[in-house]
Amino acid sequence: MIEEGRIFIGASRNPDDSINKPEYLDLKFGNRHGLVTGATGTGKTVTLQVLAEGFSRAGVPVFAADIKGDLSGIAARGEPKDFLTKRADQIGFADYEFDQFPVIFWDLFGQKGHRVRTTVAEMGPLLLARLMDASEPQEGVINIAFKIADEAGLPLLDLKDFTSLLNYMGENASELSSQYGLISKASVGSIQRALLVLEQQGAEHFFGEPALKISDIMRTSNNGYGQISVLAADKLMMNPRLYATFLLWLLSELFEELPEVGDPEKPKLVFFFDEAHLLFNDAPKVLIERVEQVVRLIRSKGVGVYFVTQNPLDVPETVLAQLGNRVQHALRAYSPREQKAVKTAAETFRPNPAFDCATVITNLGTGEALVSTLEAKGAPSIVERTLIRPPSGRVGPLTDGERQQVMDRSPVLGIYDEDVDRESAFEMLTARAKKAAEAEAAKRAQAEAAEQPGTTSGWSLPGFGGDDDNRQGRSQSRGRSSGYQRETVMEAAMKSVARTVATQVGRALVRGILGSLKR
Repeated sequence: MIEEGRIFIGASRNPDDSINKPEYLDLKFGNRHGLVTGATGTGKTVTLQVLAEGFSRAGVPVFAADIKGDLSGIAARGEPKDFLTKRADQIGFADYEFDQFPVIFWDLFGQKGHRVRTTVAEMGPLLLARLMDASEPQEGVINIAFKIADEAGLPLLDLKDFTSLLNYMGENASELSSQYGLISKASVGSIQRALLVLEQQGAEHFFGEPALKISDIMRTSNNGYGQISVLAADKLMMNPRLYATFLLWLLSELFEELPEVGDPEKPKLVFFFDEAHLLFNDAPKVLIERVEQVVRLIRSKGVGVYFVTQNPLDVPETVLAQLGNRVQHALRAYSPREQKAVKTAAETFRPNPAFDCATVITNLGTGEALVSTLEAKGAPSIVERTLIRPPSGRVGPLTDGERQQVMDRSPVLGIYDEDVDRESAFEMLTARAKKAAEAEAAKRAQAEAAEQPGTTSGWSLPGFGGDDDNRQGRSQSRGRSSGYQRETVMEAAMKSVARTVATQVGRALVRGILGSLKR
C-alpha cells in the first residue's frame, strides 16, 4: 500500500465495514494546503504524525508544534502494540513497519529543544502589535517606532532596544509628531506597560540573536528523510498569543525568503499549524486578510500549510477555501454552534452517495475520519469514511533522557544555544546620549571659564555700566546656561537620532506582507 509519490493515509470502508480502497495524499498536491479537524480525543495528533512521517519519508522537511508532548515520539522507533497491529490488520496494511525519523527539537525557552529566536526588527510592527494586543493608536505609534529605527539604521534586536526607542519617542513626542504624525505620550506609556507584561510572560526569550535561519528547518538527513522540526509548545501555550504570533512570523519568513517554484513534484516544506484557532481569535480584519494572502501565495513557494484545530469554524471561510486536503475526525453536536460546525464540515466535502456526511461525522470512532484529498487535475476526491493507518514512529512522548540524546546529535547543536548581544539600538542610543552629555558638560565648562574675574574688561566708574552691569550680565548668562541645561541627555540624543533619520530616509528597509523584513 506504500506507493512512490503518494502518502498512504489509511483505508476507506464500505457501508458493510469491508475495506473499500486505500486513501492517499499525492505529493504533487501537498503544497495545496490542508485541514485536520475533530473534537478532543478523536485522533488528530496521530493523523498529524502519520502525515508528518509520510512527508519526511518522501524527503520533505516538516515543521510542527507539539502542544502536549506526544509528537516527540516520532523521533523513536515504534513498538509493537496490540492496537497498532490490530489497526494494520483492519485496513489490510501488510507493508506496515516500524521506523524512526530525524527530528530537531526547538523551544523558545531552551528547555526541551534548541533556542529559537527572532529579532524585533524581523518580526515587524504588524505582528508585534498583534502580540501586544495593541489598540489602533498604539499600533500607529509602533509603526512610527519601526519607521524611525529603519530609517536611522537602529537595529531593534531585543525588547530593551525597543524600550529605549520608546523612551526617546515619549520624551520628544511633540517634536516627532510634527514629522511623523501624532505620538501620544499616553500611547507610548501603554506600549511600555504591555512590553513589561510580555517580559513577565517570557517573551524576552523569543527576541534576540542568533535569529533562526529558515534553512535550518528545511534540512534533509543523510538517509534522504526530511528533517522534522518539532517545537515544544507545552509551556509556550501558557501564552497563546505568543504561540500564534511566533508561528505566523515563521510563516511570513518562509513567504518572504523562499523563491517562486510553481508546482513542484513534492513540497519544499510542510508546516503544521496546531491549535489554529489561536491565530484567528480576536484577530483584526487586516491581519486575517494578510494571512489569507500569504496562504494563497505561499503555495507557489512550495510550502504546504496544514491547519489543525477542533472545529472547522475556527478557520475563516476565506482561508478555508484555500485548503484542498481535508481530514475530518468526529465532531460533537450538542450545542447550536457545534451543530453548525457539523453542517459546515459536511458541506465542504464532495458528497459520497453511499452515506450522509453530517450523520457520519457525529458517529466516527477514534482514529476514524472523513478524508478527501486532491486528485487528478487538482479536483477534490469524493469523501470517504477512512480508518487512519497506524504510525511507524512511537505513539507517545520521549523521556527526558531520550530527548536529550536527540538534541546531542542534532545538526544545529551549538548554533542557537548561546545568546549573542551585539551592538544595537540600546547601545547606539546610549552612546549618543553619553556623547551629548559630554558635549553639554564641555559647553558649560567653557561658559564658566569665560565668566572668571579678569577675563573681561569694563568701566568701573559709577553710572557707566561697570560692576553692577557686569554682574547682571553674568547673572543672565548663568540663567541662559541653566535654561539650556534643562534639555535632558535623552532629548539631545533624540535630536541626534532625528538628524540621522532626516539624512537616511532614502535608505529605509523594505518590509513584506506581514511586516517582516525582506532580506
